[in-house]
Amino acid sequence: MTFYPTDRLALFIDGANLYSAAKGLGFDIDYRKLLEEFRKRSVLVRAYYYTALVENEEYSPIRPLVDWLDYNGYRLVTKSAREYVDSQGRKRWRGDMDVEIAVDMLEMAAHADHLVLFSGDGDFRALVEAVQRKGCRVTVVSTLKSQPPMVSDELRRQADSFVDLADLADIIGRPSRLPRFIQESHAQRVDRDADQADADA
Repeated sequence: MTFYPTDRLALFIDGANLYSAAKGLGFDIDYRKLLEEFRKRSVLVRAYYYTALVENEEYSPIRPLVDWLDYNGYRLVTKSAREYVDSQGRKRWRGDMDVEIAVDMLEMAAHADHLVLFSGDGDFRALVEAVQRKGCRVTVVSTLKSQPPMVSDELRRQADSFVDLADLADIIGRPSRLPRFIQESHAQRVDRDADQADADA
């Protein structure tokens, strides 16, 4: 990662996307460590975290995280998730935060030098290009090492730099609650898949 100490830095975390990427790699994000790591590298102006919340639910597993983030240095952006029924008749929830992320990134482009997007969603390619035209450097954080890979090739190519989340696991990860033998077999599988991808390339 190329960061300059005098750069004004802003983080944009697509909560659902980052959670899925970390889960695919077998670790949990420690959001305190994440903030500390980026504060060490540049002048952190803002750290946004985006997530949809299910309203009228007695207990939401994400609620304690959202409350903690809100009081510990993150700018929280939330909206209500919409309920729908999938093709198997199961109740599901949808909460796309793409528009909110795009608006905030475009606004922050005037106040920051370096924007870090924690998402692999290919829909953000045009957004990254737009903020680059405004003079900002953009780093995308996602992963190629999960199955399937979580980052679109178009987004990765558009970004000024790409950081694989797997390479940050020791820095911003929290020890997984999985038993050690499951962690080891998962790590071996990720390494084997990465070696196979290199061989295919």
